[in-house]
Amino acid sequence: MRDVTPDPHDLEGAYRSVVPRADFNVDDALAVVRPLCEDVRVRGEEAVLEYGERFDGVRPASLAVPAEALAEALKNLDPDIRRALEESISRLRVSSEAELESDVLTDYGNGAVVQRRVVPMDRVGLYVPGGLAPLVSTVVMNSVPAQVAGVNSIALASPPQKEFGGLPHPTILAACALLGIDEVYAAGGAQALAMFAYGAGPCRPVNLITGPGNIYVAAAKRYLQGTVSIDSEAGPTEIAILADDSADAAFVAADLISQAEHDPMAAGVLVTDSADLATAVEAELDRQVPLAKHSERIEIALSGQQSAIVLVRDVAQGLDVVNAYAAEHLEIQTRDSAEVAAQIRNAGAVFVGSYAPVSLGDYCAGSNHVLPTAGCACHSSGLSVRAFLKNMQVITYSRAALTDVAGHVVTLAEAEDLPSHGAAVSIRFASPS
Repeated sequence: MRDVTPDPHDLEGAYRSVVPRADFNVDDALAVVRPLCEDVRVRGEEAVLEYGERFDGVRPASLAVPAEALAEALKNLDPDIRRALEESISRLRVSSEAELESDVLTDYGNGAVVQRRVVPMDRVGLYVPGGLAPLVSTVVMNSVPAQVAGVNSIALASPPQKEFGGLPHPTILAACALLGIDEVYAAGGAQALAMFAYGAGPCRPVNLITGPGNIYVAAAKRYLQGTVSIDSEAGPTEIAILADDSADAAFVAADLISQAEHDPMAAGVLVTDSADLATAVEAELDRQVPLAKHSERIEIALSGQQSAIVLVRDVAQGLDVVNAYAAEHLEIQTRDSAEVAAQIRNAGAVFVGSYAPVSLGDYCAGSNHVLPTAGCACHSSGLSVRAFLKNMQVITYSRAALTDVAGHVVTLAEAEDLPSHGAAVSIRFASPS
């Protein structure tokens, strides 16, 4: 356990330094990723296939997944998994449609109109990790908002699996087929992102890349940003829980375990003003972790430097701590949890009350689980329809409308010593020679 003893002159900085973080240095990974991305840019498909063989232990027969493989995967999908996916898709589609923005038109009168048009991206690349688990839910979380936004061309990549003959996991393929995503590539890691950015073989370049991944995926996003747009540099998952003595220790422990199951680098942080709860949660972890299927992975994550129980003076101080931490997932398990949650400024997603665990958001809440990590929730948002849309301004002015502001344009152009800017307006009112 850690007690918070903040520097009164820099509370936010002090809290940020007290709450643990994983040692996740994207800059170091850039040294590995940079030459790999450049190799894909130069050699294209052959480079992607070679890196698949090196890192995933299998060389796919081709980058593009055949249509028959998608159809076969959907045909063989367990009916219960299909129903669960359909419910997840349905709920996310409803919330995504609610996020859609309308065009905005401002009429200044006299023929002066400025319109803000909301325009979908032309083409996007969605990344779904393979790694320690086939993240079928990430297919849903990436695809549905892109489809609702109206993106015309959607490509998806997931690592080739040796067990499945170089194809991505069949459950991932089935989810793609269920969603109507028919451009799917057997490519993983940084090479998949470079394929999206530069184009390789049958895959044309995209405008935007979304989806989570490991440190090398995050580094590839950083390197490729500018060539393409990205959603965020999502790293290992993290959960913070703000709880008081009203919380159920078994619930809190189970929720910490649920995210630690993802990755040995996953972070689990409990912030509480109750020493008794902290002790009870530790006892529950001792009881529950050995019973978990992935107990070794969970134990490494929860005993790592990125995980801790943090004792605070009261819930108000706890709020300052979790706002400074800016967790990917934040649970509020306190009395008056809704009122406490309303004071959160920095979090990827906030789960309010004892019956809103993070795993609900991972699958079927109707929210999106592709969220900013590593404190980036203080300036970044989770994936949504907005990520797949652009704002474009359309300006329409009549002669009369331009007359109303022509003098101001000329004056400001002269003030900036850009007289030709003003002349482009003045010439429209000059007498014909």
